[in-house]
Amino acid sequence: MEPAAATMLSGRRALPILLAVFALLAAAVTVSARGGAERAPTLVFILAGQSNMGGRGGATSGNRWDGVVPPECAPSPRTLRLSPSLRWEEAREPLHAGVDAGNVVGVGPGMPFAHALLRSPACPRGAVVGLVPCAQGGTPIANWSRGTEMYERMVARARVAGAGTGRVAALLWFQGEADTMRREDALAYAGRMEAFVRDVRRDLALPNLLVIQVGIATAQWQGNKQGKWLDLVRKQQRAVRVANLKYVDAMGLPLANDITHLTTQAQVRLGKMLADAYIATL
Repeated sequence: MEPAAATMLSGRRALPILLAVFALLAAAVTVSARGGAERAPTLVFILAGQSNMGGRGGATSGNRWDGVVPPECAPSPRTLRLSPSLRWEEAREPLHAGVDAGNVVGVGPGMPFAHALLRSPACPRGAVVGLVPCAQGGTPIANWSRGTEMYERMVARARVAGAGTGRVAALLWFQGEADTMRREDALAYAGRMEAFVRDVRRDLALPNLLVIQVGIATAQWQGNKQGKWLDLVRKQQRAVRVANLKYVDAMGLPLANDITHLTTQAQVRLGKMLADAYIATL
């Protein structure tokens, strides 16, 4: 429901309507597994940022994805994704298909994250992981500020994902390459990231939402020019000061032939690193 419409309703009339809306959302985010049994996630994770979160593993040559799916990225009935049409379905690579618009997508860290989490003894028994892909390639952090298309899409998808039986457990964030192009953007990164986290937590009514930030490993290319402020953005990422924020570093992971994106095996390793960071908070 649009906020403006909600304000036009009296308090007595608004409550039943809002309850009905949430009931519909909860129904919409239930998926039918094999055999017709309904399945919904118990742990929900938001995946946001730019292309290395969207996944370019196996998708940096020939303008196509090579189709290689490592065992750590294989589909599982216990791993779901929120589709572009806001329905839960069994997750499979490329996880960001239909979400990371206008780009050739491949393997990202989401599926190996889910596999590593579900294999951990610390994972709740019978847990079902729900992944909410929201990343968009080439976007600077300014494009994720409150009120922008990317931000509002992410929040809307997260609200739908959290309207059922699942709990939004964490936001996984891998972004910053686009901010290496201009020094002023690099310098502003920490402040913008802190504002982003505060806004997300407020808008999702999750004041202690765990955020796991990935330290970038590469700078973005624009034409034949590569951003030269990689070290400054990385310094700003480590300077972010908000509670319940964890940091994992992608520096040193194998890069594809475009010297910008992580390879498939690098994404598998990153997914496990993200899972380890989450498990350490349990």
